[in-house]
Amino acid sequence: MVYLRASSVEQQQQCGDIQAVDNQPLDTIDQRRCTNYKPNIWNYDAIQSLTSEYWGKMLVKRVEKLREDVAHLLSNAQDQTTKLELVNWIEKLGLANLFPNEIKEALDAIALDENQKDLPAVALRFRLLRQHGYNVPQDVFNAFMGASVGQFIDGKHVNIEGMTALLEASHLGLESESMLTDAKAFSTAHLKGIRPCVEEEQLGSSMVQEIGRALELSMHHRVQWFDVKWNISAYESEEKCNFSMLHLAKLNFNMVQATHQDNLKDMSRWWRNLGLAKSMNFTRDRLVESFLWAVGVAFEPEFGCLRKWLTKTINLVLVIDDVYDAYGSLEELESFTHAIEMWDSKEVQQLPKCMKICFQALHNTIFEIANEIQKERGGSSVLPHLKKAWRDFCMALFVEAKWYNMGYTPSLQEYLDNGWVSSCGPLLCAHALLAVIQQEDPIEDVKSILEKNQDIVQYSSLIIRLCNDIGTSTAEAERGDAASSILCYMQEANVPEETARKQIKEMISTTWKKINGRLMDQSSPWVQPFVRMVINMARVAHCIYQHGDGFGVQDRKTRVHVLSLLFKPLSLD
Repeated sequence: MVYLRASSVEQQQQCGDIQAVDNQPLDTIDQRRCTNYKPNIWNYDAIQSLTSEYWGKMLVKRVEKLREDVAHLLSNAQDQTTKLELVNWIEKLGLANLFPNEIKEALDAIALDENQKDLPAVALRFRLLRQHGYNVPQDVFNAFMGASVGQFIDGKHVNIEGMTALLEASHLGLESESMLTDAKAFSTAHLKGIRPCVEEEQLGSSMVQEIGRALELSMHHRVQWFDVKWNISAYESEEKCNFSMLHLAKLNFNMVQATHQDNLKDMSRWWRNLGLAKSMNFTRDRLVESFLWAVGVAFEPEFGCLRKWLTKTINLVLVIDDVYDAYGSLEELESFTHAIEMWDSKEVQQLPKCMKICFQALHNTIFEIANEIQKERGGSSVLPHLKKAWRDFCMALFVEAKWYNMGYTPSLQEYLDNGWVSSCGPLLCAHALLAVIQQEDPIEDVKSILEKNQDIVQYSSLIIRLCNDIGTSTAEAERGDAASSILCYMQEANVPEETARKQIKEMISTTWKKINGRLMDQSSPWVQPFVRMVINMARVAHCIYQHGDGFGVQDRKTRVHVLSLLFKPLSLD
């Protein structure tokens, strides 16, 4: 099946030539900025023809039998280190949602046992417990500290496995924990130093890859589901590989992928019927990438509705962002923003036709999502909450449009105060909360819950903004877009771009430390999935923008993720 469109039929985007579905020009305004975005690479007809054999009651029974085998394996583990390793693999293989109670029971027991002596086990215990909200002190690493500040004991403790585990654990540190900051610097330097030797001595390609992945992006900052296939391959080569767990992981991946394919087909039909890609051809047509983002936030089969809401929202975010960035004049954008503040279509009557179409599409989609949410959970309408989230987002975009038109470069702090909202993080978080809020809870609680969790929403949104800036700032500068955090810092501190990029990366690291602090702030059980989704949004941003602009340019790493996660099942042989 050919999922990619043939390059021969692709046409370059044209600036200022907005075409309607009937190929008649919608506007006659000549002066429009050029976006230079490439056409969509995905074949929507091929997506509609997606089929999977991984459905049905027989497979569900098979999964349940394998699940029982793995649960038995975990409950009968002879020691806590074995339990640690099993929990670690269950999570890395994308099976954690099948074992919530078993994992909780295992971690409760592990939290009470501090008898691990070797660095790999101590570091793994620390990382897993902190990721699950247990308050583990950094003092557990005291036994591995040397006499000098920041120096870990040489000799038996300094090996590849120990250093890799220490580096991964160090990313769970808090702002006040200098020992973990030192551990990160020490383990990074050590692994960078020995990596050439490992490659030269060919100690194992998996070991080389493990070092490379740990140095490139920590496990804590990765989208776990995006790494499942790689982890399954790694587990298959393990000496302690358990057949039931391996087979369960492969079968579960294929069954979850089948659910995702079904969701994607629905979204592809919705997007084509909406018609924005044809009527507004200066914008990004990125349906598949938007869906990939939604999968990264919540891959579990039961969150199909949320994935659809997020996909619709992200798609419209891209379109509206392009309207503010490249199409609308300041006067037009002021009217458009006012229309969204008032939610009154009369306010857009004097605007170009494509902006009217955009407003109507947004208006209709928000009402559709609100009705679907109300049908799912009952109670009063969520529409006011969705309207407010969109209003805040568009007002933040308008601030950036004013800066651009004024030729104004804000201070870094001024930019960030607005940028975490224009990242669309708060908008996406509002949808995530509405997906997990309990039916017995009054919908009026949404506002108070968002306010109580505003810190972690802001932290995650800030990471989205900063990762976006790192990945897109070069292309945006070429297009002449508004200032990014990198440009703001360059001007404010009078430093070169490389120094500014380093500073922005340090800000991302500091923000993760703040998120880590919130992880250990235990909240009510049903709020925890919401917090996990909020954090996953930051992780998706790392993935999408790690190798550049994953939305603007489709044929890089994002394309690899899409093909692997959405289109290619695993062989069960």
